[in-house]
Amino acid sequence: MEQHDTNKEFAEAIASCRTIFQKKLKDYGAAWRIMRPSSITDQILIKANRIRTLETTGTAMVDEGIQPEFIGIVNYGVVGLIQLERGAADVVDMTVEEASELYETYITKTTNLMLAKNHDYGEAWRLMRISSYTDMILSKLQRTKQIEDNDGKTLISEGIDANYMDMINYALFALIKLSYGEQR
Repeated sequence: MEQHDTNKEFAEAIASCRTIFQKKLKDYGAAWRIMRPSSITDQILIKANRIRTLETTGTAMVDEGIQPEFIGIVNYGVVGLIQLERGAADVVDMTVEEASELYETYITKTTNLMLAKNHDYGEAWRLMRISSYTDMILSKLQRTKQIEDNDGKTLISEGIDANYMDMINYALFALIKLSYGEQR
């Protein structure tokens, strides 16, 4: 049986997402600051729907695979967490440095959640198919949209932030599997 180092694999997947986030931050600044959390949710939905379409049809009209879309889910998920904390701004009110610091704060918090759950579930995510991660992300998106439609109120369920963190972690699981050549 192959031995895995989840912490190392997670760190590598996060590093690839961070690199893209940093490059886009340098290109655009924190332009996403004007987006409301519901718009972030919709951006993640677009990416997850594209992944599902590519998984289902096996063909892409745009020459990008599913890996960049999972990276986008991770990065938009972190942006969503930032926006939940800060709220949408009318103008870009955050420096590249501050956005980078907040990225680290939320990716660390999300990683810590994964480590705790991974311990309790015994790395069950490794038994799942990549397409199941896509479906779980889409399910979390439906939950998030419902919570947003309820003005963020829940009776018993986790909030929007927990759903964003779960989506980030599912996307990171997919990126790990894709980096090791698993295509299902």
